[in-house]
Amino acid sequence: MTRGMKRSLTIFIAIITCGLLPVSVNAQLQDQRRNFAVGINGGVNLSTVSFQPSIKQGKLVGPEFGVTARYISEKYFKMICGIQIEANFSQRGWKEVIEDGSGDTYHRTMNYVEVPLLAHLAFGKDQGHGVRFVLNLGPQIGFLISEKEHKSDPWHPENRPQGTMEQYGKYADRKFDYGIIGGGGLEFRTGIGNFILEARYYYGLSDFYNNSKKNYFGRSGHSYIGGRLTYLFDIRK
Repeated sequence: MTRGMKRSLTIFIAIITCGLLPVSVNAQLQDQRRNFAVGINGGVNLSTVSFQPSIKQGKLVGPEFGVTARYISEKYFKMICGIQIEANFSQRGWKEVIEDGSGDTYHRTMNYVEVPLLAHLAFGKDQGHGVRFVLNLGPQIGFLISEKEHKSDPWHPENRPQGTMEQYGKYADRKFDYGIIGGGGLEFRTGIGNFILEARYYYGLSDFYNNSKKNYFGRSGHSYIGGRLTYLFDIRK
């Protein structure tokens, strides 16, 4: 295991501990809640990949959707505390900016199943209908289920005056992915359920290409900005 991988693993374990902290603290706090809600979510990702050596990129737009379960266990002063877990399909990857005059285009789509485990905090209306400001933060793991290259036709990589070409035709060495994710937004609590409009940012701590000294890429980690809408209905209020 490289030094960078050890550092990333340390950060990941720390985030897991922080994400689970509200569960261990709940027994010590007052004003308990036992609100359990489930539902669905959907949205889009604007993704890039952090490469070393670098590759010039734009944002790749891809879908994300899945299921959400949330348990709110406590109100501490004005802060509503809980935990949230999801299982999502998420499309990531990268879109290259090729500036060699060839007119070539290239992007790679990488489809993952993601499971974020989030500390959930909310501020605002506690009971009944109203609006809350929500924050979610925690670790996320993912598993690559498929990937596909999209090249223009014709394709002229030999005309590239500079920049790497090692990524062409090279698929992921590692399917397991982990990192940290966080975001915030507004929750609208209504008589037919709860609607959450949220923006998120994901930073991958792992690399999908091997990154030892003998390998070309020293870094190949995902990151994305996501926008999503979640619908939850209360199983237990």
